[in-house]
Amino acid sequence: MPTDLPSGRTQPRFAGISSFMRLPRLADAVGSLDWIVYGAPFDGGTTYHPGARFGPRAIRDASQYIKPASMEHGVNIAESFSLADGGDAPVAPYSCADTLDCVTAFAQGLGQADATHLLALGGDHSIALANIRVAWERTGRPASGLACVVFDAHVDTVDSVWDERYGHASYLRRAIEDGCIDAARTLVVGVRGSLNTLEDLAYPRSKGIALVPMQAFTNDFASAERQVLEFRGRIGDAPLYLSFDVDAVDPAFAPGTGTPVCGGFSSADALGLLRRFAGAQLVGADVVEVCPARDVGAATATLAAQLAFEMLCLDAVGRA
Repeated sequence: MPTDLPSGRTQPRFAGISSFMRLPRLADAVGSLDWIVYGAPFDGGTTYHPGARFGPRAIRDASQYIKPASMEHGVNIAESFSLADGGDAPVAPYSCADTLDCVTAFAQGLGQADATHLLALGGDHSIALANIRVAWERTGRPASGLACVVFDAHVDTVDSVWDERYGHASYLRRAIEDGCIDAARTLVVGVRGSLNTLEDLAYPRSKGIALVPMQAFTNDFASAERQVLEFRGRIGDAPLYLSFDVDAVDPAFAPGTGTPVCGGFSSADALGLLRRFAGAQLVGADVVEVCPARDVGAATATLAAQLAFEMLCLDAVGRA
């Protein structure tokens, strides 16, 4: 069922209450839904600058100018499937574990469990674990786990930080341990910068996680991009979860994040790489770590809104 979106020629884009891309709110949506976008306003799992709790609100505001048709993909998501904004999940501001339970329970209740995919707006990266769990459940709990692509400056497979096992540096490790993500079919793109110790890389290497570090793109972008394409070909039509931490992008383009690392992607390169997954069997996604207090001119929130739109387009291509 197509989604009814107000035209900017009938209702100004600067008017009204913000929902993502001015989608109908869940309470106003009619019929079954293919995608629900929802927020998870939590940053208790961050290890540096806080403020990502305001990310969902900033992304929604920045999304008001995004229209439903994509020139690059040749699709109109409002015509491809039905969508709604599910609002924000409840959180427990002082507990990562309790918030994980809150967001998981909220997401489980969104839409139809056998038909609706979920796109989460963070919040810090710890909230991704809840959305991953629900995506895995809605895909039939495959024993092998979901294939996964992550854009991130960090691998996020640390076991714990200050005895916290559910922070933003650990969500991917927990998802693999839970069986929701298949480490052997996981790709992390854009890793770079300093580490606490070189042993931080031991876990992803031991589990067979594919890493395409930022240095590979800096040395030979075309060669590094081929590695991404090879992974895309290898996973084929396997159910795929996609996670985008905005710190994968250089702080010159995305300054509004809590753990910035210099030397990252430009906005254009990040969008181009993401588009390489057009037509993949996307079963869930998230965009995380937007910190509006550190943003400049809403550049990061604007990029995050575009990334979320692009993710929806990836699925629309497969349905065209």
